[in-house]
Amino acid sequence: MANPIFVAIDVPDVAAARSLAQAVAPHVGGIKLGLEFFCAHGPAGIAAVMEGLSLPLFLDLKLHDIPNTVAGAVRSLAGIAPSILTVHAAGGNAMLAAAKAAALPGTRVVAVTVLTSLDDADLAVAGVSDGTAAQVARLASVVQGAGLDGIVCSPHEVTAVKAAWPDAFAVVPGVRPAGSAVGDQKRVMTPADARAAGADVLVIGRPITGAADPAAAAASIAASL
Repeated sequence: MANPIFVAIDVPDVAAARSLAQAVAPHVGGIKLGLEFFCAHGPAGIAAVMEGLSLPLFLDLKLHDIPNTVAGAVRSLAGIAPSILTVHAAGGNAMLAAAKAAALPGTRVVAVTVLTSLDDADLAVAGVSDGTAAQVARLASVVQGAGLDGIVCSPHEVTAVKAAWPDAFAVVPGVRPAGSAVGDQKRVMTPADARAAGADVLVIGRPITGAADPAAAAASIAASL
């Protein structure tokens, strides 16, 4: 993508989300709307935010259920026609394949591997003893086998994923400009470094949306690339 920045507009209010989207639109490559916004406003809210914007939509719902339920959920999103849609890699091969089969041809279905709010210690508590890198590699292999378009992983794993799966469409959150607050993210990298590591999409939220001037913040990050 010419501009890999997808701004994460994680606010529950339609007017605020639309205002942010319009302000940053000239400086980003796409808009990400997630679970909080979708639960509050559904497809109508998505349409209101995206109206008049010639940008792709990343719908980040992280679907995770039995294959039939996930396939039905994906079909129900056809009217929104997102450019990117997320499911959870931990749902397994059948669920992942069902999601891809149910999606519109123009929708890239990507699977979330390990959330960027987790680190090795968190995975150890859940019974994954060999760390995030190994778990991301395992899940990426499952995702590739299921025929999806790519994965979501932190910038720290994307180079290894691309080495094993060169065609993977890598969506990378946990991106923070130098000097920005890390917040609840644990595995982070600067935009330029994440891009150099192999990220196709950089998901950036609070460093842009929480700035005093979101448009200027987005422009500055884009210029750094």
